[in-house]
Amino acid sequence: MNHFEPKNINFKKVIIEKLEKQYFMKHIGLQLDEIKPGFVKASLPIIQELKQQNEFLHGGVTATVADVAMGFAAYSLVEEGKGMGTSKLDIAYLRPAINGKIIAEACVVKPGNILYYCEASIFCVDMDDNKVLVARGYATMCTIDLP
Repeated sequence: MNHFEPKNINFKKVIIEKLEKQYFMKHIGLQLDEIKPGFVKASLPIIQELKQQNEFLHGGVTATVADVAMGFAAYSLVEEGKGMGTSKLDIAYLRPAINGKIIAEACVVKPGNILYYCEASIFCVDMDDNKVLVARGYATMCTIDLP
């Protein structure tokens, strides 16, 4: 993992506050388990309401968790008063997530002045604590000016 210096020393507090205002994330049960400069680990329990017709976690949920984790990984490196938005998101689905929870481990690969290239590994952890890679996410995040 790369070592980055945050431009905002309060980045953890700000990220937690931002997540509190993301009502959809609260609704589906997303949690941030680890927040470091340029790295975020997020988790989500796989519940019936988030599954598709074949009893797999819906791909859109997997993409959402990856997107949020990568967005906050990038956001951890911007200065106070800036925001972060997704410019491009790509998900490669490798196998279905069925039971337990998913964990997204997201990191900034290359930060820039405006654009941040990020990657995420998304794992399914079953009830027996078996951890399997189910998807990989790639994103370009863009800093935005906040009012």
